[in-house]
Amino acid sequence: MSGEAGIVGARVPRLDARAKAAGKARYSDDLTLPGMLFGAIAGSPYPHARIVSYDTSDALAVPGVAAVITGADYDWHRGGGHIEDETLLAKGKVRYVGEPVAAVAAIDRATAERAARLVAIEYEELPAVLSIDDAMAADAPLIHEDFDSYHKKMPMPCTGNECWIASAAEGDVDRAWDDCEVIVEGTFETQAQHHVYMEPSAALADVDMNGKVTMWSPSQGVHYSQHRTAQLLGLSMSKIRAVTPTVGGGFGGRAGPNVQPIAAALALASGRPVKVALSRTADFEIMRSRHPSRIRLKLGAKRDGTLVALHGEMLFDGGAYADETPAITSFGIMMGRGPYRIPNVSLRGRGFYTNKLRAGSFRGFGNPQSAFARESLLDDLAAELGIDPFALRLANAMKPGETWLGGQPVAACGVIECLQKVRERVIADRAADTTLPAPGKRRGIGVSAFAHISSFLASGATVQLIEDGTLAVNTGAMDMGQGADTILTQICAEALQVPMDAISYAVADTDTSPYNYKSVGSRTTYTTGRAVLAAANEVRDKIIGHAAEILECAPVDLELLPGGSVALKGVPERAIPFAAIAGRSLYRTGGPITGTHTFLFDGPPFDPSRAKLDNIAFGNMGAYIFGAQAVEVEVDEATGAVAVTGAWIASDVGRAINPAAVEGQLQGGFVQGLGYALTEEMVWDDGRLANPTLMDYKIPGVLDTPHDIVAIIVEDPEPTGPYGAKGVGEPALVGVAPAVRNAIADATGARLHKLPMTSERVFGVIHGG
Repeated sequence: MSGEAGIVGARVPRLDARAKAAGKARYSDDLTLPGMLFGAIAGSPYPHARIVSYDTSDALAVPGVAAVITGADYDWHRGGGHIEDETLLAKGKVRYVGEPVAAVAAIDRATAERAARLVAIEYEELPAVLSIDDAMAADAPLIHEDFDSYHKKMPMPCTGNECWIASAAEGDVDRAWDDCEVIVEGTFETQAQHHVYMEPSAALADVDMNGKVTMWSPSQGVHYSQHRTAQLLGLSMSKIRAVTPTVGGGFGGRAGPNVQPIAAALALASGRPVKVALSRTADFEIMRSRHPSRIRLKLGAKRDGTLVALHGEMLFDGGAYADETPAITSFGIMMGRGPYRIPNVSLRGRGFYTNKLRAGSFRGFGNPQSAFARESLLDDLAAELGIDPFALRLANAMKPGETWLGGQPVAACGVIECLQKVRERVIADRAADTTLPAPGKRRGIGVSAFAHISSFLASGATVQLIEDGTLAVNTGAMDMGQGADTILTQICAEALQVPMDAISYAVADTDTSPYNYKSVGSRTTYTTGRAVLAAANEVRDKIIGHAAEILECAPVDLELLPGGSVALKGVPERAIPFAAIAGRSLYRTGGPITGTHTFLFDGPPFDPSRAKLDNIAFGNMGAYIFGAQAVEVEVDEATGAVAVTGAWIASDVGRAINPAAVEGQLQGGFVQGLGYALTEEMVWDDGRLANPTLMDYKIPGVLDTPHDIVAIIVEDPEPTGPYGAKGVGEPALVGVAPAVRNAIADATGARLHKLPMTSERVFGVIHGG
């Protein structure tokens, strides 16, 4: 875009669009270094077993092998986000099939893989814990016998295979049931879902002459990757540098370390650069999934639909290591009330270890599981009361100025407008469609509302005026394909009124980039955007300060002009270009013009006088996002097959920095949510993942998605956001599954309680099987 003013709100092409469209973008597995070796991993064949011994002699004897490492080669360095329960490679025990036990570096990939198969490991197989019910059994084998000795962010009163317990309560639920005229309840189950990012996990690591490791890898947080790798290797963070090239998707799957620590360890062991790149199958078996869950909810209301009380328990299957289970458990219950006024709430969450691969961050972060249960139960309540599902939600929807569960005030809340706009569009579009369903097929429409957050923890940014008057922006934020680089550049360009091509946006690098927690939680536009805007405004003030000295006037008499200059208000012919001001600062007075801003989210904390919160894994969160969606389905009564024939989604994003990017996020989130609703499920057979390929794991294709996913942008500006903006990345997925479920119920009367809603499950419920 060649203009300057009005860049915020414009449909600007993505900065990386040309490189990706032309196939020129370089991903981690595209990178090479002189003398580079290739790494391969030997994984556990058992879901639960003791490691009795290792024999690496046959692997080391293979020509071309430079290093073989096992857990026995390292001290007991443990790492983890909330609970430090992981080691670099399995040590003492293996806890899931595929868990890395040994790793090899060799001259080429084939040699490394052959040598990895020759690492002889003797195991003593142990009974496996493969479900939440297994984990809760009184006689269940312990997966982590040393749990009490692990370092944790907060003391945790867990027993058995529990790894986290949290609760949130407001009002008095026990008394509130007496005020309820109608009560509905149900138990809902959700499955493990794989991220299916375009780029399987990979990392390239190199060690310099001072022993410093540099890692290139897809990541959602270079500083977090640096921290976790240093933990697992027992090194100081100053000895680890993390850099992220182009990232082929994340969705939460890059939020924690993947193979970076293993690549770094092999580079240290061999003294040469090492690349570890997983196959798609290995990525399925080794990395992370969405948390399976079982959620029991009880909802009470008046006959007029006024919601009175909500009570429930949410159980999450965290897999072999805690990873993000504490935060998922906490966030799931904190989002359990949803965007509604329910005065009496009591929710409890429990996370469990099982002998399956780790469950970690995934778009929605515990919210999709929670929303599936709540929004399904709301529709069941609407049916019981004979109230339109839209009307029930509108009557109870939050309004601006009300508080979230936990007592945080919500200044901007557009959920009512989102529900109204979706309902209006559905009515109009259905009225215009005169087609009838084919014989044997039944049509229905379902609705859901959703909420999410877009801020927590810390971010930073620097903006520098370069000698020729252009600018450089550096943040630690990651662009995983969501367009963050473009959005942040738009914010800077708007603040300084320069063309976007006058701004250089830096690759995230822990040696040079300011700290950013991660690109997760739909937080980048809000948190990093705030940092960029504040840093750009600091640069603006310094530019104006120099110009005021040159023109011998007061700074308030000056203004920025589009294109990169500053002038007296109303006297554009006396404009001073940014290049002249940059030269003055560099060679005459003041020094380089740089703006820096860092902050920790500063929204109001939870209110202990209003709510009782126990073991919530974060102390503050905010800038709430709201939305609603509806779907139309056709259900084949003979087979149970569900076709989604219409989709409408509205989201309150505060301010759309780039409407095209917002629409893309809404539509992409819907499609990923559609897979969660209908087809995607990781299935284990006696502890072994049975469908670790895209031949057996079904993601929605072009023929599985509606022809037109209607994306509706609602703008209720967030007072603290950059130009009023909030996030949008995650919420679009959150409400899809319950909307589809409710549409199936509208079409057939069948009310499903388990995901995914495959044709077999739909058929069974329709026909009472």
